Amino acid sequence: MQVKPEYIQLSDLELSTLLSEGDEIAYTEIYNRYHGALYIHVFNKLRHREDSRDIVHDLFISLWNKREQLVLKTTLSSYLYTAVRYKVFDLISHRDVASRYVESVSGFSEQEDGMTDHTIREKQFLAIIEQEIAALPKKMRAIFELSRNGNLSHKEIAAQLELSEKTVKKQINNSLKILRKKLGTALFTAFIL
Repeated sequence: MQVKPEYIQLSDLELSTLLSEGDEIAYTEIYNRYHGALYIHVFNKLRHREDSRDIVHDLFISLWNKREQLVLKTTLSSYLYTAVRYKVFDLISHRDVASRYVESVSGFSEQEDGMTDHTIREKQFLAIIEQEIAALPKKMRAIFELSRNGNLSHKEIAAQLELSEKTVKKQINNSLKILRKKLGTALFTAFIL
C-alpha cells in the first residue's frame, strides 16, 4: 500500500490514533518508519537473520491485530521497542527450555547407556516431524521446505515461486503455527533448533 505524502508528516501519536481507527495507510507508515530499526535492534541481540525477521514480522502482525485496543502510555517507538524486546525474551526462553529438554534426553540416554534407544527415538521424532510437514497444504509445504531445507530467504523463495515476499512470510508464519500446534511445544522447539 502506497503511503500518502501527508502521512509521512504525521507524528507518531497521530499515526497511532489513525491506526487504532483501522487506517491501513497509517499502519504502513508506522511499518516503514520503524521496521528497519527494529530489525537491526533484534538482530544485534540474536545475531540470526531469520529469527530477527520473524520477530519483527510477528510484532507488526500483532500491532495490526490489536490496533483497536492500542492505548499508548508512552511514545509509539517506546511501545514498539518494548514489545519487540519481550518477543526476543520469549524466543530466548523457548530456546532455553528446548535446550534443557534436549540435555535431559541426552542425559537419560547416557545414563541408560542406550545410544540405540536414543537413535530410535530421534528417528521417531524425525518421522513425526516429516509426517506433519507432509500434511501441510501443498503450497505452504513447498514454501516451508524451501525456507528450512533449502535455506532460502523470503525474497529468494518469492522470486523462485513467483509470489510476493509478503505471501511467503505469511505462509511460513502459518506453517510454523500449525507445526507448533501439532507437534507440541517441546518437540516443535527441538525441531526448530
